[in-house]
Amino acid sequence: MSVISRKNQVTLPVDALRAAGLEQGDDVRVEVRGPGRLELVRVDELVEEFAGVFDARVYPNDYLEELRREWP
Repeated sequence: MSVISRKNQVTLPVDALRAAGLEQGDDVRVEVRGPGRLELVRVDELVEEFAGVFDARVYPNDYLEELRREWP
């Protein structure tokens, strides 16, 4: 069993980390799965995860070019 500290830190059991395939230095994202439930998800490649997120729905065609023309 682990306890949440005053700094909101938790020490995870090594056996649980190994069983999940997580290692020191891994980037993880914390996802809420419901009341009292969190899930750690390893993020293997942040660029891969977010590549293409800002498509034409976010930036219309030529929008970024218009912004660049405003630069001095």
